Amino acid sequence: MGSVMVAAVQAGSVLFDTPATLEKAERLIREAASSGARLVVLPEAFLGGYPKGFDFGITVGSRSPEGRELFRRYRAAAVELNGPEIARLATLAAELDVHLVAGVIERDGGTLYCTAVFLDPLDGLIARHRKLMPTAAERYLWGQGDGSTMPAVRTNFGVLGAAICWENYMPLFRQTMYAKGVQLWCAPTVDDRDQWQSTMRHIALEGRCFVISANQYFTTADAADAAGDPETSGGKVLINGGSTIISPLGEILAGPLRGTEGILLAELDLDDLDRGYFDFDSVGHYARPDIFTLTVDESPRQTVTRHP
Repeated sequence: MGSVMVAAVQAGSVLFDTPATLEKAERLIREAASSGARLVVLPEAFLGGYPKGFDFGITVGSRSPEGRELFRRYRAAAVELNGPEIARLATLAAELDVHLVAGVIERDGGTLYCTAVFLDPLDGLIARHRKLMPTAAERYLWGQGDGSTMPAVRTNFGVLGAAICWENYMPLFRQTMYAKGVQLWCAPTVDDRDQWQSTMRHIALEGRCFVISANQYFTTADAADAAGDPETSGGKVLINGGSTIISPLGEILAGPLRGTEGILLAELDLDDLDRGYFDFDSVGHYARPDIFTLTVDESPRQTVTRHP
């Protein structure tokens, strides 16, 4: 099956400044491509930002005017899928002949979604995955995805899929993606805990797939600057990375990277996919369809459906 070089980009957004973040993304993608990467994965919410540490003025039963204004700024920093930011990423993918999986905050009507976009060097934006279940206070900010955006994207080096942050803890979602034949499991995240590494290795073993997890690196200094507060030296780290790349047998091929921004690279031996299936296939010879079945609804859910 050959091999392919992949990259996990670890970097923080320039919060509330999407043009600056886009410039940063372009620099990092170019750097990864110059090192030979054919697939580049960027962290969760990279374009649009992950506002860790902000409360948006919310208490139970109450929202503050200051919080509404902060949300206005956050919403303004989000991107539309037919907008110039995604078009620029598509142009970059074509120029560099790379596939991109990038975490963005997607603006659609009055709602924001935490989304992973898939960009192909030939066809540009070819798929999106909206996070199915925002975690905890994320639900103040983001809507829920539905079953219509759970793509398995075929490339000439394997099938790509994405699970965003704590979606990776949803066993039925994982099983659905395994059934779609995902071979390169992209996990944009902001979870920097040590436990995350165990989760990524488990998914690699369970799905017999390569896992590429890209995390942000973000400090209180970055957050203070975004909020317009005086930046203090030696700011506390809010998101400490942990990006990693793992083989289908759970071997760590690169990372985890901590304490800095950077790019992880790994040359994937695609024959490891077949070697892994030798003794485990969760939707094939290691499954028991006579006992367990899973029904998945992939229809789009819309509030208003108009008929002629």
